[in-house]
Amino acid sequence: MFARLSHLIALGFGAGLSRWAPGTVGTLWAWAAFLLIDAWAAPGDRGWAILIAAVLLLGWWASTATARRAGVADPGFVVIDEVVAFWLVLWMAAPHGLPGQIVCFALFRFFDAAKPGPVAWADRVCKGTGWRGGWGIMFDDLVAAFCTLLVIALWRFVFGG
Repeated sequence: MFARLSHLIALGFGAGLSRWAPGTVGTLWAWAAFLLIDAWAAPGDRGWAILIAAVLLLGWWASTATARRAGVADPGFVVIDEVVAFWLVLWMAAPHGLPGQIVCFALFRFFDAAKPGPVAWADRVCKGTGWRGGWGIMFDDLVAAFCTLLVIALWRFVFGG
């Protein structure tokens, strides 16, 4: 993991090496990192937008390089995709407080793991090698984040809050 910067980033600084559900561990790592960054740096909306965009591009590069070296189109140990997508969810929709963040976590993990409808489509259309494959690793998690945000928005619209 430490041999290459791309591996360190793609594996979420080691979260992807978990023997138990690396995607879930990567999402938990993302949650903890989000809370720390938000508390210590207080980046605000513009800062989060820039950080998420930068990590998305960095993750695309790291995923591409790591998948190429591993010889696998979408390695399970690559978790930077979960990190970026869950940061997007937390930044855009997480109600303040632990209960709202737990709901965000559960919804995101459901969409990412079960891959219903649009998430399965995104996972299928972007499979491949090279930059396209690296984008595919990132893209299905972004669609899972979008689905999570959509459910939360619909909930807030229907039930208020």
